Amino acid sequence: MTLPTQPLSVTRLAGSRHDIGTAHGRIHARLIQHSLGVYAQLFHDFVGIRWEEARQEAERFQAMIERGFPAILEEMAGIAEGAGVDVTDILTLNCRSEIALTRASGGCSAFSLQRQGRQWLAQNWDWRTDQLHNVVVLHIEGTDTVPLVSVGEAGMVGKVGMNANGIGVCLNAIRSQTCGDGLPIHVALRKILESPDWESALDVARNDRVCSPAHFLLAAGDGRAMGLEVQPGEPGRLTPQDGIVTHTNHLYAAGCQVQDFPRIDSQPRLQRLDTLLHDELATDSDVDEATLFDILSDHHNAPLSICRHFNPDQPPDERMETLFAVVMELSERRLTLRHGKPCETADSLTLSLA
Repeated sequence: MTLPTQPLSVTRLAGSRHDIGTAHGRIHARLIQHSLGVYAQLFHDFVGIRWEEARQEAERFQAMIERGFPAILEEMAGIAEGAGVDVTDILTLNCRSEIALTRASGGCSAFSLQRQGRQWLAQNWDWRTDQLHNVVVLHIEGTDTVPLVSVGEAGMVGKVGMNANGIGVCLNAIRSQTCGDGLPIHVALRKILESPDWESALDVARNDRVCSPAHFLLAAGDGRAMGLEVQPGEPGRLTPQDGIVTHTNHLYAAGCQVQDFPRIDSQPRLQRLDTLLHDELATDSDVDEATLFDILSDHHNAPLSICRHFNPDQPPDERMETLFAVVMELSERRLTLRHGKPCETADSLTLSLA
C-alpha cells in the first residue's frame, strides 16, 4: 500500500554550477542517500547487478557527457560534495535509465494539448513506490542558464519541467535493449530545460542524440509541440493532430528502427488518452488544470489505466504506480503538481516563471 504523501516544497537553487549542485546535495542529502539504496536494489531486481557493477557501467557515459554537456558534470560533482557521497554514485544515479531501463519496464502517460491559444503539457510519472518520497521540485536560476523548474528525483539533474522561455518537456520510458552513443536520458532532459528557444531544444535530440530510447514530449508557449522518440540515431517525430500529441511506453513514429518491448498496459493507456482528448474533449471546450488532472486521474480499464495503482497480481518488477502528476500551461509559464496519485488529492503546488 502506498504511504501517504507529504506536501512538497520548492527547492530554490542559484549561482554557479557548483553552487547549484552543492546546495542540491546538502538540502536533499537524506533523500539522495535513500535514492542510492533504492536504485541499488532496483539494479539487483531488474538486471541482476550489484551497485559496484552499476558504477562501473555508468563510468562509460562520462565521456559522452563531457562531449555533449560538460557543464553538468560540475553540477553533479557539487551534488556529490553536498550530499557526502562519491561523484560516481551521482553519475550512476543520473544514468539509471541506461543501466536499468534498456532491460526493464517503466511507465508514464503524457500529452500535449493546444486549445484557445493556450499550450498545455501534462503527464503522470509512474514508477516504483519506494521513490515516492524522493520526489523533489527544483527551481534553478543559474548564472549561465535560463530559469527553470524540474520535477524529478533527488540527486538527479533533470526530468519533467519547463523554463522561463516557455519550453516544456515530459518523459515516457521505453524498454529496449538499445544503448549507443549520446547523452543519458536525464542529462538530455536537463539540457532541453536549459534551451533558449525551440530549435535549441530540438537539437538535443537531433544533434546531441540520446544514448538509449525514450520519448520526449516537447511543447512551447507559442503553441508548438512535437513528440520525439529519441535514440542514438535519428529520432522519430510525432506532430500534433487537432492540437494533440499523446504517448505512453511504446514506439510508434513512422520509420522507427528501434525494437522495443512495451508493457501490456501501454497500448490501452494510449488509446484511452486519445479517446479522452480527441473524442470527449470538444475543440471549443474550456480547459484548465482541473480538466487535465481529471484526465490524468482516469481509471478506465483498471489496472491498465492512466492513473496507476499498486497491483500485487503483477510480477514484482512490473509493479508501477503513479507517483506524481504535472500539468503545465506554457503560454503563461505555469506548472502545477500533484504529489502522489492525482485521483487521491486536489492539493496542488503551483509555480510560475512568467
